[in-house]
Amino acid sequence: MSDERDAYRKVEIPEASRKARDGTPFEPGRERQAPAAVEDTSTPETTMLLEEVLRDDNLKRAYQKVRSNKGAPGIDGMTVDELGPYLMEHGPRIREAILAGTYAPKPVKRVDIPKAGGGGVRSLGIPVALDRYIQQAILQVLTPIFDPHFSESSHGFRPGRSTHDAVRCARQYVEEGYRYVIDLDLEKFFDNVNQDMLMARVARRVKDKRLLKLIRGFITSGIMHGGLVEVHVKGTPQGSPLSPLLSNILLDDLDKELERRGHRFCRYADDCNTYVKSKKSADRVMESLTRFIETKLKLTVNRKKSAVGRPWVRKFLGYAMTWDRKTRLKVAPESVRRFKDHIRELLRKGRGRSIDTTIQVLKPLLAGWMQYYKLAAVKGTFESLDEWLRRKLRRVLWKHWKKPRTRMKRLIQRGLDKERARISAYNGRGPWWNAGASHMNQAVPTTWFAQRGLVSLLDMHRSFNKLS
Repeated sequence: MSDERDAYRKVEIPEASRKARDGTPFEPGRERQAPAAVEDTSTPETTMLLEEVLRDDNLKRAYQKVRSNKGAPGIDGMTVDELGPYLMEHGPRIREAILAGTYAPKPVKRVDIPKAGGGGVRSLGIPVALDRYIQQAILQVLTPIFDPHFSESSHGFRPGRSTHDAVRCARQYVEEGYRYVIDLDLEKFFDNVNQDMLMARVARRVKDKRLLKLIRGFITSGIMHGGLVEVHVKGTPQGSPLSPLLSNILLDDLDKELERRGHRFCRYADDCNTYVKSKKSADRVMESLTRFIETKLKLTVNRKKSAVGRPWVRKFLGYAMTWDRKTRLKVAPESVRRFKDHIRELLRKGRGRSIDTTIQVLKPLLAGWMQYYKLAAVKGTFESLDEWLRRKLRRVLWKHWKKPRTRMKRLIQRGLDKERARISAYNGRGPWWNAGASHMNQAVPTTWFAQRGLVSLLDMHRSFNKLS
């Protein structure tokens, strides 16, 4: 960054907001005088980062990112579509308040969502659209400052990294002979973060006290639930643009400790697996890491979910591994169960929809799920899921036909002889049994689903393998 970006002697606030040349509204703050002759502050430790956050190009990118992410309104009810006009009118005032240190973030709206597998609920915080916009602008400035210093074994919410990188890393360690895993689960990580400890780690690289005050304001803004605002002395809301970076900043201490000890590990956000060669080493590392996390980071290890085990009996980011000499990835059984539950819920909500409409609803879900699990080398899972899904859809058709007379008519139309169609339609068995019976497989073959756009998971898996 140049001196012109890092040191401004005076910032003039324009009298009225203006639009960018492409018509996109964003928080203005155009005219600036030339920088004063000060010593070079173009290092990550600059004390003028707030001006970087409020740069027009940075704010424009933040606005576009918030718009593309959409998201639900916060406690004020403002949607992302209403954010632009609001900034056009109030942008200069908001910018002035941020520079003066008087901007007060609003409490986040708490939303409880069920955890996978029925393990309670996970609380998410939804900031108001304006706070999401400001946090996104801060994130864009802080990421280049912190990210280069993070561990190579940290993969979560970082530019150019993904869950697939973490899973490949884990597989590589197992192939190299590290066949015991210390699977650590942090109990309610975002609820238990020590705010002072977190801010101390942010302040290691951020020397702008005004920006530190603003970030703390977002952390301590409180949570609204049931019409009441709860202010917590610990924890940070999960769901805001800043929360993934803040979690990486705090857990970077854990990464550095693991590196100092020479361990092989993969971390994605608060999911951390460490790989060793023996059960004895694994037990020792589990004990010492638990002690480090609870004493040094002031976090709590969930002892019920954390465990030492073989990689093929544990899961990591939805994947499991085979136990044979050549380690292969597969979809974890828990992930298959969650996928089936999601399909069941979609079909239940879509009762009365035509089969063609149901298939169109399912297509993006199937494509997204397959894109995530494209690294799985065990194809049997996808083959069995294809069969299960087609049977579910045949069941939908059977229920649509309702009466035995209608079922007999439909079966005849689809090529069954009259006597077989009559026996099948009047057999008195339930929809699921009939969906798996030979008469429905003949009347509604696999090709019939393909003609209507239902893509096979197994076919998608083969396509991914060809591309790779």
